[in-house]
Amino acid sequence: MPVSWILVSLSAAVVSAMVVWAIMRARCAAALAEARGELKSAAESARRHALDEFLADMRVEERHYVREQKLLFLHRRSLVMQERVFFRNIPLSNWIEHERLLEEGADVEQMARSLSVFDPKLLLS
Repeated sequence: MPVSWILVSLSAAVVSAMVVWAIMRARCAAALAEARGELKSAAESARRHALDEFLADMRVEERHYVREQKLLFLHRRSLVMQERVFFRNIPLSNWIEHERLLEEGADVEQMARSLSVFDPKLLLS
């Protein structure tokens, strides 16, 4: 009889140890998943911050002028727009040139804004 009580108490101890082991394993798995989630969100935050800093250093340089061509009785005026993209002070592109004919009385500044390829508002937002 005393041996059976020892076996029962021993088996109860083994079963309770297995339950405790399973619960602790589940807790550790949950803690690990939470830590991985925090790490992933921190990495995403760092990536976004780096991209924001990179885009803050991007700028577009623009210049435009009016080109006049005179041929016998033909007088043509055209707006020439040149643009290039910079990262800090390093040019990332060559000058991109666009030319559009100007009608009489056309607003040169308004046409220059509409002709822009690297629109800073669209490029850097």
